[in-house]
Amino acid sequence: MQDGVAYNHQTVILDGETFTDCEFAACRLVYAGGEPPRFKGCRFDDCEWKFEDAAAHTLSYLKLMWNVGAKAAVQTTIKEITVAGR
Repeated sequence: MQDGVAYNHQTVILDGETFTDCEFAACRLVYAGGEPPRFKGCRFDDCEWKFEDAAAHTLSYLKLMWNVGAKAAVQTTIKEITVAGR
């Protein structure tokens, strides 16, 4: 668990981590598809969100679905992600 850490121009591996009241400035934030990270009260400024390994494969699959005509299924997934309260 990271508490009150200020990250600046760093690569931070997110899988399975908990960040509380942390600041991320111009960082590369990497998620590889493991346990999702937890963020509580964190600030992000000009960060790059990078997906690798299983996470990148999932995004590639969604792109494939979109390109073969399953746009409605991808849009439904995005709606589920973006609906508040879930």
